[in-house]
Amino acid sequence: MTVALMCIPFAGAGAGLFRPWRAHPARTFEVVPVQLPGREEQFIEEPLTSMDAAADLCAAQVRAAAGDDRPYALFGHSFGALLAYETSRRLLADGFRPPRRLIVSGAAAPFLHREKSGAATLPDDEFAARLQSLVGYDHASLHDPDLRELLLPVLRADMLIHDTYAAEVPDSATAPALPLSVLRGESDALVSRADADQWSAVTSADAEFDDVPGDHMYFTDAWPALWDRIDGILAGKHERQEWEAVPASA
Repeated sequence: MTVALMCIPFAGAGAGLFRPWRAHPARTFEVVPVQLPGREEQFIEEPLTSMDAAADLCAAQVRAAAGDDRPYALFGHSFGALLAYETSRRLLADGFRPPRRLIVSGAAAPFLHREKSGAATLPDDEFAARLQSLVGYDHASLHDPDLRELLLPVLRADMLIHDTYAAEVPDSATAPALPLSVLRGESDALVSRADADQWSAVTSADAEFDDVPGDHMYFTDAWPALWDRIDGILAGKHERQEWEAVPASA
């Protein structure tokens, strides 16, 4: 039985980010995109503004996809990595079986201090101008007036979640057995290797770490390489593999 890989989008993105890759050949997993309110087909819904509410919604989608016996894993990048972690905590607290693996990418450990961006309350033009320095990439949609009108409320909500999120420092004696993989672009200027390494404190199970070529958004031009890496992780091949930057259109 293939693993349901629950993919949680980064700030401002929706499930459509992952849908084109459901057809990508993988030995171990099937991509199951997670959708949050206010995005794409759910654009008329109010976006969520708390991590608790977002994690509860994601956990419900995981339970629906995994059912009674299907293995599942969680993947999230940047903001999505924090949300994937909180989702896994919700599931474990509710007595749901643990994921085959939690795969977090482009994020410092959740309990580390984060500077509050204050971006959520900025005027539209200032918010759009500041976003690139905050998240490490530029939303092309922000340059289209119609798309920008749809995207800004979602991005503001995600930035508010980021600014109000504070994870507890884990207790090594009570940390759950949560199999963990941490991916990071080796040139990531937003997340240091030292801050990524501290993810190991959230689990009493094995944790593996891998720097891959690229910056914070290392996979945007190499999605197939990311899926191949995840395929190896879920197949139990944890040794470092060469990262081949295969274009996403390949």
